[in-house]
This record gives sequence, C-alpha cells and structure tokens, in this order.
Amino acid sequence: MKAEKLGLRRRVALELARQLTGSLRREHPLRQLFWESTLRCNIHCRHCGSDCRQAAAVPDMPREDFFRVLDGIAARRNAGDVFVIIGGGEPLVREDIVDCARGIAERGFPWGMVTNGLYLTPELFARLREAGLCSITVSLDGLEEQHTWLRRHPDCFRMASQAIDMIVEDGALVYDVMTCVHQHNIDTLPQLRDYLVGKGVTDWRLATIFPVGRGAQDKDLQLTPDQLKGLFDFIRQTRREGQIHASYGCEGFLGAYEGDVRDWMFRCTAGVTVASVLVDGSISACTSIRHNYRQGNIYRDDFMDVWEHRFQPHRDHGWMKTGDCKDCSFWRYCEGGSLHLRDDEGRLLLCHLKGLEIRD
Repeated sequence: MKAEKLGLRRRVALELARQLTGSLRREHPLRQLFWESTLRCNIHCRHCGSDCRQAAAVPDMPREDFFRVLDGIAARRNAGDVFVIIGGGEPLVREDIVDCARGIAERGFPWGMVTNGLYLTPELFARLREAGLCSITVSLDGLEEQHTWLRRHPDCFRMASQAIDMIVEDGALVYDVMTCVHQHNIDTLPQLRDYLVGKGVTDWRLATIFPVGRGAQDKDLQLTPDQLKGLFDFIRQTRREGQIHASYGCEGFLGAYEGDVRDWMFRCTAGVTVASVLVDGSISACTSIRHNYRQGNIYRDDFMDVWEHRFQPHRDHGWMKTGDCKDCSFWRYCEGGSLHLRDDEGRLLLCHLKGLEIRD
C-alpha cells in the first residue's frame, strides 16, 4: 500500500486550521447541544457504542428537566445561536417527542434529530415539522441486505428508505444520510451511492465504527488498513465526481487525506463548541464520549457554569501526549485525535494514521 506525504499546500491549510482551533478553544462558544433524551431503542444494532444496554436501569429524562437547562442557557446566550440535537438511544421511542420538540422551539432554540427512521411515519414527520424540525440525520448502512445485517430489524431498511424519501421531498430541511462502513458493506458503497443519488439525496456522511460497546466485539466491524485507505479514496473520488456531496465524519486526523474527504481540516470540537446533556443529567461533550469525561450534572450544577469552567481536559489536549502520541510528528495538527477514540483511562483506541501509513 502506497504511503502519502503531506504537501506544502496541505501543511499551510493545516496551520491555518490549527490557529482557528486555538481561537475556538479560548473562546469556546457553545454552538451545539446534544440531548440524550433516552437510552431506549427500537432496534439492536451490532455496532452500538452507546449505553443503550442500560435502558432498563435509566429512565428517560423528563423534558421539563432539559427545558430548565435551556432556560439557563437562554439567560446568558442567544438561544438562536445554540443548535439542539435530540438523540438517544432512539428519540422517536419517546411518546412525548413532539412535546419535547415544541418546548425546545418555543424557547427560541433551533433543533434537529438523529434517528434510525423506523418510527418516522408520514404523520409523525408532519408533526415534527410543525414543531420546528429543521435538521435531521437518518442512518442507512447499505442496501437492504447490508443494512438489515447491521441493524438487525426486518423493517429497518424499508422505513429508513421511506424516511429519506420524505425528507428529500420536503425540500427545506438540512439533512444528511449517515452510513457506518465496515467489512460487510465497504465493497457495496458504489451501489449505495448510486441508490442515494437516484433518490435525490444531496448529502452523505460516512464513518467507520470505533471499537466501543458492541462495536468492539466483532472484528468484522473494523476495516483493514487497505479497506480504510480504499474508503478515503472512494470518498475523494465521489466528491470529485460531484453527483452527491460525500464526507467523512469527525473521527481522527487523516494526514494526507485532510482537505480531500471532508469540508474542514480536522479538529475535535467536543467541549469546545459542542456539549451534551446525558440521560442521567450528566454534562459532557458529544454523546459519543462516555463515562470519565463527564464534567458535572444538571441536578447539582449550573450547566453554563460547568461549560465555562470545567471543560479544560477538552480544551487543552496536553494530557493526551503519551503512548503512541508522545513522539508523533503529526501531534501539532492532530493533538491526540478525537476524544471519543479514547478509553476511560485516556488511552488511544484507534489511530487512523497507523492504518493509512502516513509519514512526515
């Protein structure tokens, strides 16, 4: 496998991105707030990295408790500048999901949702739109065989496909289709791309499966080095062809692929512009980051005080410069990678540069 080097133009772009990252860390403007509204889910995905296994032990957060957080934010920030994303689990299992959405919108916050689409009927979709839905992500992890294998529900492909059709037909929503790439579907990505293009989908986000939760139990969910490079080559070529806007997710520094497979140079914005309220009230960064990186709890702390004063581990990555990162020549641009790729003790679980054989 041919290794790639960083060129001068890419280094200049990375230096500019590094300066912007430093500025964002100093200012840490809250721009996205994830709400883990439930741990319940209507499917049992092979790759789930969240804590949905605890669903029986942790009840849904009462919407009034989350509303109090929003009221506290609105007292100190312009609500319109903070985008709320309702997630889970699967948020559509909440019987009061429309009331949740309406309460967020009534407080002046724009909001969106991440869903598997299984419960997104035309009737519910219309009610959510009336309640202010302005952004949505739907998961589709392949054509029917591949998607059903990963999601493990007989209706998951049909309903996700129907949801995508409704969203595309709407015409006013900001949206993307999210695909988790693994060994069982990587060879069918060209066919999936053509399927999405045929539906009129404009934005497609692809990501690899990180080794956490169920995602760590099946080696077939992790790509080989050759497959990882093949994925980035596919995304780069798809972007050049221009039929659909393909982009890789926020996972990790990609060396010579930076600037080619997504619209921005790598930075981890967890705890910098992104926060979350977890189902038990924990205050964290993005919901992919679990356990030991929680900074407080809404039931004993003021959210905005926590945001202003307790996210230093997210805004200064010096503590990550250990192990493989200690002497890495790309530390200047990577700074330890994405926080969700760290375990509870801070150890790096996955390094893209190793798989890509990028050299300085």
